[in-house]
Amino acid sequence: MDNIIIRPATLADMDTLLRFEQGVITAERPFDPTLKDEHINYYDLVGLIERDDVELLVAELDGKLIGSGYARIEESKIYLKHPKHAYLGFMYVEPEHRGKGVNQKIIAALKAWASTQNVIEYRLQVYYDNLPAIKAYEKIGFSKLMIKMRSDII
Repeated sequence: MDNIIIRPATLADMDTLLRFEQGVITAERPFDPTLKDEHINYYDLVGLIERDDVELLVAELDGKLIGSGYARIEESKIYLKHPKHAYLGFMYVEPEHRGKGVNQKIIAALKAWASTQNVIEYRLQVYYDNLPAIKAYEKIGFSKLMIKMRSDII
């Protein structure tokens, strides 16, 4: 996996990025009963590529895209110690490349970019019962902070 190149996504990558997005949605559907059943999209991928406050990266191996992720600079709540943080999202790795450190390389590159934006805190969201993802994020230094809860109004 030393041949993996981490680089900014371009508009030429859109077909693959759209496929990755559906991969994320497919993986998350079992954890979230509130997602619509029909085709949905999570991201404005063109916007993520073009915005100055976002770094959308892809992992490439032998000319083929195998993973993605972005960091978006956000203003933090006024009561927090840090004025802004980087929110990480669109973390996706092709199934045949999972468990090989691809996500870790993407996150390291996103953290390096975010640190150039004077950010010292990184946040992400993961479904509470997505144990493989939680374990992977904890392995690279993330810790659980809060559980977001919901209820149907009956």
